[in-house]
Amino acid sequence: MELENNHINYVEFKAKDLETVKQFYQKCFGWKFTDYGPTYVSFAESGLYGGFERSDQQVVNGALIVLYHQELETVQNKIIAAGGKVVKDIFSFPGGHRFHFTDPAGNELAVWSDK
Repeated sequence: MELENNHINYVEFKAKDLETVKQFYQKCFGWKFTDYGPTYVSFAESGLYGGFERSDQQVVNGALIVLYHQELETVQNKIIAAGGKVVKDIFSFPGGHRFHFTDPAGNELAVWSDK
């Protein structure tokens, strides 16, 4: 999949039990999984790349939409100028960097970069 600025690139869900959720989606839909330690697993062959993060919190609207942009600081400044709020500043993870923000309606999204 070609990475394009400002496009939805990834969706992330929460789950209390990663093994159970992996088995469910593999059995029902044939998704393939890659483990990244005890708290994260990514999936493929679903039409869109994504992952599950282990969380003990109750899942409420558990999907995190992740957009791609090569220049995180630039797009972060645009989000703030347009009325969005950064709720997790830029941090690194295996594969790149990202930050989380809320839009004016309160929806939380993230933006990541492999740069």
